[in-house]
Amino acid sequence: MKRAAVFDVDGTLADTNHLHVTTWWEAFRQAGHQVPTHAIHRAVGLGAEDLVEHLLDPDRDRSADASISAAHKALYGTYSDRLAPLPDAGRLLKTLAGRGWTVVLATSAGGAELAALRRAIDADDAVTAIASADDTERGKPAPDPVRHALELAGAPADRSVFVGDTVWDMKAGTRAGVTCVGLLCGGIPRADLTDAGAAALYADPADLLAHLDDSPLGGDAA
Repeated sequence: MKRAAVFDVDGTLADTNHLHVTTWWEAFRQAGHQVPTHAIHRAVGLGAEDLVEHLLDPDRDRSADASISAAHKALYGTYSDRLAPLPDAGRLLKTLAGRGWTVVLATSAGGAELAALRRAIDADDAVTAIASADDTERGKPAPDPVRHALELAGAPADRSVFVGDTVWDMKAGTRAGVTCVGLLCGGIPRADLTDAGAAALYADPADLLAHLDDSPLGGDAA
């Protein structure tokens, strides 16, 4: 029976969270909203519509929401050729694929943004499928993206692991019934990840790779 290793991308495999914080902050500023960067950081990992809804006054005029998301997309897009992988991100995916795991990405990114992230990570040969923002109606923390990733992998939840860096990742994975592994490289405190459902914590992909045999992803999947 197959086992899936499902990975978030932003902040988990690619060092992009603080780029998102900066570009969302500027997009909000341009629309006349002063949103603290620490609040934006905690919201990174939500889809664009959910992030705007989470951070702005629910009684606001929503007619400008689409332009805020478009501004963020344009601002973030200026970094697309400079996105950097986190240490050993590609090597981790390739190692897991070599051990028989079905590797799937579950990300709120899509389109050109996702293409840029894939180029940065440089491990497409290890990835079986990608569950992107375009594939489900509800994003994290709903379980839908993780469940869709499992469907693409053909693997049951109780034999699969989801690796992410945000509270939203841990909640989505827990609700989908998979074992959750949290990485601290996204900047979220370890206690928050544990409280949201992380069964194990590692500093970054390199740390997880170095301790792979003792992790929930240890051993061969076959």
